[in-house]
Amino acid sequence: MTETTIVDPRKTTAEERAEGVRQAQGLFQLNHPMPYTDEYNALVRELFGERLGEGSLVMPGLTGVCFDRVKIGRGVMIMNNCLMMSRGGITIDDDAMIAANVQLISNNHDLKDRQLLICKPVHIGRNVWVGAGATILPGVTVGENAVVAAGAVVTKDVAPNTIVGVNPAKFIKNV
Repeated sequence: MTETTIVDPRKTTAEERAEGVRQAQGLFQLNHPMPYTDEYNALVRELFGERLGEGSLVMPGLTGVCFDRVKIGRGVMIMNNCLMMSRGGITIDDDAMIAANVQLISNNHDLKDRQLLICKPVHIGRNVWVGAGATILPGVTVGENAVVAAGAVVTKDVAPNTIVGVNPAKFIKNV
């Protein structure tokens, strides 16, 4: 069962606001230097800290919030324009590939009090391939070796070694 937390941004502490500002400024810097340079690599390391695995690459155009709640394994490739709404936590295991324009969303707004955030972690398993423009919604786990087709909207867990696609994502076949 996926852990759900509720966050009320109206009750954010001064420290949380300061961390949000620090991350937003770091993200701005990350999206403007030349990729594949020492400066760029240092900015990626500053944004993710020790939660970025060895040999992982995050391309520019990254957007989102709460990068301190993102853990990226070894050998992960995250292509351009990835959106990480990370309040509920995002884990990407070793050797996963995240194509361009993917949205990883671990929080959503409450229907009654839209200021409240309902947060559930997103987990991308080892050796997963998430195709271009796919969206992974709160509480979803994509199992090891699975493939999420381009443009899919994933609302439920994806079994290991399967391919899912369309909106909402459905089983297509085994890998």
